[in-house]
Amino acid sequence: MEIKSLQDISLEKLYEAFSDAFENYDVKISKPQLERMLVRRGFVPELSFAAFDGGLLASFTLNGIGDFNGHLTAYDTGTGTRKAYQGQGLARQIFEHSVPFLKEYGIKQYLLEVLQHNTNAISVYKKQGFEVLREFNYFVQSNESVKVSNDVHLLDFVIKEIALIDYDAVSAFWDFTPSWQNSFEAILRKPDDFHVFGALDGDSNLLGYCVFEPVSGDVTQIAVRKDCRRKGIGSSLLLKAVGMNAFSFIKILNTDIHCESITSFLESRNIQVTGRQFEMMRPL
Repeated sequence: MEIKSLQDISLEKLYEAFSDAFENYDVKISKPQLERMLVRRGFVPELSFAAFDGGLLASFTLNGIGDFNGHLTAYDTGTGTRKAYQGQGLARQIFEHSVPFLKEYGIKQYLLEVLQHNTNAISVYKKQGFEVLREFNYFVQSNESVKVSNDVHLLDFVIKEIALIDYDAVSAFWDFTPSWQNSFEAILRKPDDFHVFGALDGDSNLLGYCVFEPVSGDVTQIAVRKDCRRKGIGSSLLLKAVGMNAFSFIKILNTDIHCESITSFLESRNIQVTGRQFEMMRPL
């Protein structure tokens, strides 16, 4: 078994191994979906590694590279092992092999997310020195099941597509910092995939906004100015997203578990918590 980078590996070979590794998962991913995911999460093939059995890609870790809390960070975009090679500790070996290369590149920390029911993986990560940073909820609901009735607007506003350029200003709307895949850095890696629309008052002041990816149904960011909440703005933004959704489900991933405002808002729209995961990090 040889461990080396994915620099010269085609998307075809990567997708073949990815599909084998996750064949038993309920949600399947197409090759275009995998490609979009890799771009959005900052995949860098020369800093991603895999174990090869001869010419066969047996196990892999796909690393994204970017900024997290002001530090150059590697992010686990996807780790998997073909079924025939599972149980051999290949993912652990790949990670240990990658660390010197990541450090040489100047990367200071390694970030990942793991489903909370995946207790085996969590145990392995903790043994490798990872610690939990945050707990996230994720929500999935079919379009037709979302409660999207037009609430009475207690403010005069319109919903229209906008260009988001003042990131510092809208960050004041947040109750928590977006996760890696929902950050502005991630959005700007493939901006044409997203629609950004805002709630504007009569003076064109921004009262709330939503960043939405119609092809995947992903509500990447949604936030309302704190002094303008409970006035129908969030519901109107969500209604706009559902109306342009090209996917059969609406998804809101990685909301902070301690943020009761987003949880109660989504539940009021009949979008329930589907699962939870940990955000974990290890210094390099």
